[in-house]
Amino acid sequence: MANPFPGMDPYLEGDLWMSVHTDLCAEIARQLAPKVRPKYKVLSTRRVVLAPPNESERNGESERIGGHRFPDVGILTAAQPSEGARTGVATAPLILPAALPEPIPHVSVEIRDVARRSLVTCIEVLSPTNKTGPGREEYAGNRFEVLSSSAHLLEIDLLRAGTRFATATPPPPAAYFVFLNRVERRHEVETWPIPLAARLPEVAVPLLPGDADAVLDLQAALTTVYDILGYDDLIDYRLPPPGPLTPEEASWIDEQLRRAGRRPA
Repeated sequence: MANPFPGMDPYLEGDLWMSVHTDLCAEIARQLAPKVRPKYKVLSTRRVVLAPPNESERNGESERIGGHRFPDVGILTAAQPSEGARTGVATAPLILPAALPEPIPHVSVEIRDVARRSLVTCIEVLSPTNKTGPGREEYAGNRFEVLSSSAHLLEIDLLRAGTRFATATPPPPAAYFVFLNRVERRHEVETWPIPLAARLPEVAVPLLPGDADAVLDLQAALTTVYDILGYDDLIDYRLPPPGPLTPEEASWIDEQLRRAGRRPA
């Protein structure tokens, strides 16, 4: 079935986001590639961010690590040692789960000049690790490198939760944003505020001087991956979506789902 919302589906912001993020980046690259060839090459690049377990997911009994639940306290059960072994090293009374960093893959889209292989435009579709905790610090470093280079930076933020990077003048309230920082105008940020009820926009993708901007249709990209991969089969629309909602937004979501037949009328 089709996306029941005119723009972003807020239900995609939860457990499905890592799959959506990867698929959306691939579709963005596929959409842009024929528009910029043969002078430019569009590539999907992958890096791994080490993120600690999310402390906000702790409860009284367990902690979620890497998609699995581990008990806070484990009791070691072993065969009784022999009399000769009792004089050895004492056995620890508790075995606790280690809070190991979790490797989180992050995909970006790069547009490179074929002649020089230089980075022209970096397109980042933000993930939760880009907007909170140590992952945000790691992304801030990568972001600074791009902004200090001769490349444009296009950031697509389709997540309501987390902390966005500040602009000198705060943008108007909106659920989602696209930010474009052109290399020739570093002190300006072209901004697309996107209300929850709005269609995702067509945005400019700048290239080298003298070449016209390419156009990225975000809604078409999202609709393509949603329809082809059937994300609706994995979503229970009877439940509220993840992330913060105002009462007005919650009411609007309920109305959209009832109209689309995803909730009882």
